[in-house]
Amino acid sequence: MIKKILFLVTICLLSAFASFADTISINHFVIKENPFAQHEVAIVATDTAGTIQESVNGRFNFTINGFENELSFQNGTAFYRHKVDKSAFMYIKHKNESGTHSMLYYIYKHGEKLSPWKISVIWLVAIPLILVFIAYLFKRFIVIAAIVLILFLYFNHHNGLSIPTFFESIFDGLKGAVGW
Repeated sequence: MIKKILFLVTICLLSAFASFADTISINHFVIKENPFAQHEVAIVATDTAGTIQESVNGRFNFTINGFENELSFQNGTAFYRHKVDKSAFMYIKHKNESGTHSMLYYIYKHGEKLSPWKISVIWLVAIPLILVFIAYLFKRFIVIAAIVLILFLYFNHHNGLSIPTFFESIFDGLKGAVGW
């Protein structure tokens, strides 16, 4: 009798351990034009090589330009159902067990098509530093460098990249580069 109970308990415990599935997490993603709707983008879960992870299904929380969104992924793709009326920046962040993953994209609208361009953190840091360095080297270019820097910040702000988001994307990128 005790052997039967022990056998039953062992079977129950083994079935409980076997029923745990691997959790699916999104560590890399890219933005693409939505092929099914005009002026919309799709978020595609990828691996480090850029291959679509078709095993990603379910709802995942993303922060897009500071707003929380729950996106429904099917076969590795989720559709962001907000229209892109003009060229703009999109700062997309996803938090999971392995950390925070963020990307900054510039969505360039030309005609009826959208072209997402990934913006590297290196460029966000390099452009202002180069302007400051040029102004330091050539004192007479300080005014020109200041005007160009103001135009750079205005362009970013006008296209949806606010100053706090600008610095947040730089810090997230540097954290990812350093490995924090």
